[in-house]
Amino acid sequence: MNPREALVQTYRWLRQHGLNDSHSGNASVREGETVWVTPTGACADSLGAEALVRCPVEGEIPAGASLDAPLHQAVYRKVADAAAVLHSHGPHAIAMTFDGRDFVPDDFEGRYYFERIPVLDIAFDDYVNESPGRVAASLARIPVCVVRGHGVYVCAPSLDLAYKRTCSFESSARLSLLGRLAGT
Repeated sequence: MNPREALVQTYRWLRQHGLNDSHSGNASVREGETVWVTPTGACADSLGAEALVRCPVEGEIPAGASLDAPLHQAVYRKVADAAAVLHSHGPHAIAMTFDGRDFVPDDFEGRYYFERIPVLDIAFDDYVNESPGRVAASLARIPVCVVRGHGVYVCAPSLDLAYKRTCSFESSARLSLLGRLAGT
C-alpha cells in the first residue's frame, strides 16, 4: 500500500475504534522532504488519498492543510526517525490526564510500552503558537504525549507503530479509569 493510502486507512481506524470523532484529529506521513497531512476539517469516513495536502518538511504550509500542519512539520524536523505523526482524541487518555499530571500506566502492557506519558498544559488561546514547539520537543524525548484537555500526539518510524502506540495508550488509560472506578 502506498504511504498516502496507508495514512487514510490509519486515520479511518482511529475513527472506527473511537479514538476520534468523524472530523477530529489529524495525521501525517513523511516521504523524504514531503509530508502528506490530512486536510483541515477532514471527515475520516469519506477521506480519500487524493485529498491529502502535500507540505514541505520546511517551508510554507499550503492552504487547506490541517491547523496542526506546523506541528507535524516541527516533529519531523525535531525527531530524525519520525515517518508518521498521529493526533487523536481518545476519550480515556484525555480523561485520565485532565488533572495535568503525567500518565503512569497501571497495567502490564502499558508499563511495558510506556514508563510515563507527559502531559503538556497549553492554554486554548496559545495552542496554535505554542503547540508545534512544545509537542515536538516532548516527542523528541518520549514518542507519546498529551495536550491536557485536547488530545494525544504520537510519532514513530512507521504508521503501524504510531497506531500501535496510540491504541496501547488508550487501552492503558481505559484500564486505569476502570480500575479507579472499581476502587482498586
